[in-house]
Amino acid sequence: MTASLSSSPTRSQSFSVVLAIELWERFGFYGMQGILLLYMVQRLGFDDAQANLLWGTFSAVTYAAPAIGGWIGDALLGSRRTMTMGAAVLAIGYALLGLDLGGQFALFVALAVIALGNGLFKANAANLVRRIYEGDDARIDVAFTIYYMSINVGSTFSLLLTPWLQQHYGWGPPFLVCSTGLVFGLACYAVFRSRLQNIGSAPDFRPVVPRHLAGVLAGVVVALAVMVGILGVPAAGKACVWIAALTIAVIWVLLYRRATPAHRPGLRLAYLLIVQTMLYFVFYQQMVTSLTLFALRDVQSQFTLFGVPLFSMSAGQFQALNPVWIMAASPVLSWLYKVMEERGWNFPIAEKFIVGFSLVALAFLIWWWSAATSTTLVSPWVMFWAYGALSVGELLISALGLAVVARYVPANVGGFMMGSYCVSNGVAMYLGSMMANLAAMGSAVSGGDPSVTLPIYAGLFRTLFLLAVGCTLLFVVCLPFTRRWDAQHRAAQEARHAG
Repeated sequence: MTASLSSSPTRSQSFSVVLAIELWERFGFYGMQGILLLYMVQRLGFDDAQANLLWGTFSAVTYAAPAIGGWIGDALLGSRRTMTMGAAVLAIGYALLGLDLGGQFALFVALAVIALGNGLFKANAANLVRRIYEGDDARIDVAFTIYYMSINVGSTFSLLLTPWLQQHYGWGPPFLVCSTGLVFGLACYAVFRSRLQNIGSAPDFRPVVPRHLAGVLAGVVVALAVMVGILGVPAAGKACVWIAALTIAVIWVLLYRRATPAHRPGLRLAYLLIVQTMLYFVFYQQMVTSLTLFALRDVQSQFTLFGVPLFSMSAGQFQALNPVWIMAASPVLSWLYKVMEERGWNFPIAEKFIVGFSLVALAFLIWWWSAATSTTLVSPWVMFWAYGALSVGELLISALGLAVVARYVPANVGGFMMGSYCVSNGVAMYLGSMMANLAAMGSAVSGGDPSVTLPIYAGLFRTLFLLAVGCTLLFVVCLPFTRRWDAQHRAAQEARHAG
């Protein structure tokens, strides 16, 4: 019986292996994210501006790297091998942080290793899920829903755990726990890898080609050196981000010019919605940057209800409210979508984006109001409700981003557009860090009275609120165009199917 299961694993068994290693990978990444900015500011003595921009550069590199990692998995080493290599590299990166060497260069090297590991891991794990359920569209939707939920389960646990570990045991142990998570993930893969024996890209089913492996290892060394330079020299990081943005824009123009008239409405709509998603990530980046520092300096840690103490959260732990709200709101939204579909109510993606940005505006209105009207520490319930609005907005915007590419982009450029979508979000994360620097403080101010720091954050949150309102109004103005382009795209699709 065991041999039979081993020789012919079911799709669910195959999926469970990828799901396990993905859960531990997200555990490690979000655990690191929960304390890294605080590590830079409190342990290494970075000022706010330096820490924000370093996180922004790291985010941009981390989002861009999977485009190369996916190609390595598809063409050179295989998705399975590249995924496990990425997990091992990530474990090394977190372990380097866990050594807590206390120097900036050591930090740059560790972050470069983590970005490389993420590039090797991320695209190939998702590719394995697609291959497991290839040809079964209904099941793949369910699989990716579970896959997305695993990300939030792993991130919630680690975002609550690592700040607690830091408070009680110092900076090194929580990073080492992140590394241990990847080791657990690799152990799960080693034990159950036979369940993936029939899943993978073409190179997975052939012996490793020595020159391919040597080329990848050499490329990793070169990429590591380049990334250390990008992370260590702010001007270099900024230049690379702008070059990436310009390159994507130029290629988008070329793709549009070469597209057939039937494909152009879908491309126009995809471009517009991807830009809208980019704008969301400017706000999303505040969770790790300005909102974490706001929580550190100006927010009470103790939750109370009618004067009764409930629980407390540290500055890094407030980030866990995002995945908690996503897990709570996802089933509700799914139910609403189902009810609307049964009643024949159309709720297009463009309109979901408008509602999503309205919620983003509401979130920053709450933060602005709380900072502007307080002279002492702000209630943690402000973080709870504002994170709720921002997180539901994420479900209506970011969670649908890849669906936009799949729905409106021609199949022959789908892979490139997926890659450009990730790179564009990395660019947006960098812009978000630049925006966070509107509230950047030096050490003389940051350790002071909330009556001094609160007005600074109020100014940032007011700007973000007005930006979100402006985005919402602009997207409402664009709505007639999106409806027309969507209708033209559907008509072209129907014509192709009829032909």
